[in-house]
Amino acid sequence: MKLWGGRFAKNNDTLMEDFHSSITFDKRLYREDIEGSLAHSKMLAKQGIISKEEGAVIAVALKEILSEIESGAAQFDIAAEDIHMNVETMLIAKIGDTGKKLHTARSRNDQVALDTRLYLKKETENIIALLKELEETLLSLAETHKETVMPGYTHLQKAQPVTFAHHLLAYFEMFLRDLGRLQDSKKRLNIMPLGSGALAGTVFPLNRESVACDLGFDAVTANSMDGVSDRDFIIEFLSAAAMIMMHLSRFSEEVILWSSGEFAFVSLDDAYSTGSSIMPQKKNPDAAELIRGKTGRVYGDLVALLTVMKGLPLAYNKDMQEDKEALFDAVDTVKGCLMVFKPMLSTLTINKETMRLDAEGGFINATDAADYLAEHGVPFREAHGIVGSLVLHCEKEQKTLNDLTIDEWQRFSPVFKEDIYDFIKIENSVSRRDITGAPSPRQTELAVKRGKERLFSL
Repeated sequence: MKLWGGRFAKNNDTLMEDFHSSITFDKRLYREDIEGSLAHSKMLAKQGIISKEEGAVIAVALKEILSEIESGAAQFDIAAEDIHMNVETMLIAKIGDTGKKLHTARSRNDQVALDTRLYLKKETENIIALLKELEETLLSLAETHKETVMPGYTHLQKAQPVTFAHHLLAYFEMFLRDLGRLQDSKKRLNIMPLGSGALAGTVFPLNRESVACDLGFDAVTANSMDGVSDRDFIIEFLSAAAMIMMHLSRFSEEVILWSSGEFAFVSLDDAYSTGSSIMPQKKNPDAAELIRGKTGRVYGDLVALLTVMKGLPLAYNKDMQEDKEALFDAVDTVKGCLMVFKPMLSTLTINKETMRLDAEGGFINATDAADYLAEHGVPFREAHGIVGSLVLHCEKEQKTLNDLTIDEWQRFSPVFKEDIYDFIKIENSVSRRDITGAPSPRQTELAVKRGKERLFSL
């Protein structure tokens, strides 16, 4: 008979049994479930709700069950529905009626909320650690490439010269914000719901605060109905996870473009590339493409849970069992992508000369020519028009700005002098951009230093 089966005259249909059960996926919460049960039984004994001897017997048995699960000796039963009932069934089989006392003053509703928070606390820390490793890689690459000139783009059209370091540091900022979001979400995640019962607390004299302390929570939930029905903490994590994946996807897209023959800015290491079954010359950026593709999965996980929660009345509803598969999938996907992306990035071969040569094309120094005029007293809007006409002239003549003679320059404005050639040199264009947040080597060096300090402070 089910542990809850006293009110029922017959068993569930087999189809309902399979449909209702969650053990196939929530079994990964076994450690958190036992961890929570150990803290709960310890508190029950301290409060005199069960005897100290019973508390000790339960604790020993729970630790044995943990070892048996981890060794593979314990088998989960779909008839026991979920991880909570499976552990309790094992406990009762091991120590008899004493095991039945563990569930005193708690419900599966507050138990699952506790387990999920314990699990997500650990996984949030794991993802934070992976993000920090990626950030360290970005800072290291930026230090190496602060003078590696490349074209910067807007609308995927060449715009102005930057450096590879500056480009990388843009992603450093994105991932730093992701770290901040995860750190911030931990404040709302690290609240303990156990003691909320099914929805209305309990008549037993629990010490919720002592359980929270034992389990490393900052506080206990303030309202029992909210304690069992809240999934904001999962949605907030999924939102942060979706942002992480969006940033990884954007970066992956650039790696895919850069490694193409059309760009050839970087070469992927063989360890993070694949070939074609028919075309022997192919070296495909499959790792980056998979990360780009998996981003949609995490977006789907977020939308799925938002949709599940949008119409639920208080308090607990069985719909909320759907939270875990979305959460587990997002955690696994984000961790997997970060674990692949970091070494893929760190093993890239950077084709500096190709980047530098490509930066010479596309009139990427046109803004500098306009700035030259502005620095010599020509209103910028007028300077913009002059250089626009120069570019049109160059296109007709199939020249670059660097190819123009001084006579051609002065045909469009007598303000231009011989020093215009030095002014529009790509390296000088970059080095003159020397304000905070700009790509000059000096500013890049400062940005890397600040980045290390900011990362260390998180």
